[in-house]
Amino acid sequence: MFAVVDIAGVQFKVQEKDTLHVPKLDVEVGKKVKLSKVLLLSVDSKTEIGQPYIEGKTISAKVLEHTKDDKVLVFKKKRRKGYKRLRGHRQQLTKIEIEKIK
Repeated sequence: MFAVVDIAGVQFKVQEKDTLHVPKLDVEVGKKVKLSKVLLLSVDSKTEIGQPYIEGKTISAKVLEHTKDDKVLVFKKKRRKGYKRLRGHRQQLTKIEIEKIK
């Protein structure tokens, strides 16, 4: 059994007991979150596809921690002009564990 779910504009293929790093969710650590934007659900050989979402199907997940991704460096330079810029960025992530696909 697996499902494809939309979390904060990003699609993930999930199964029960999976752990994922998703874009930051506004939920406290240890709380449960329901993901209702299920795009596809496959149980055994039956596949259900939503248009765009499947009504009545939800995925429950538990928030494990809030972390940051690796640093990404953005370097800009224009040759012979003396122009250089170095900027860094760390994306904030939430680690969740999929508990049940309903």
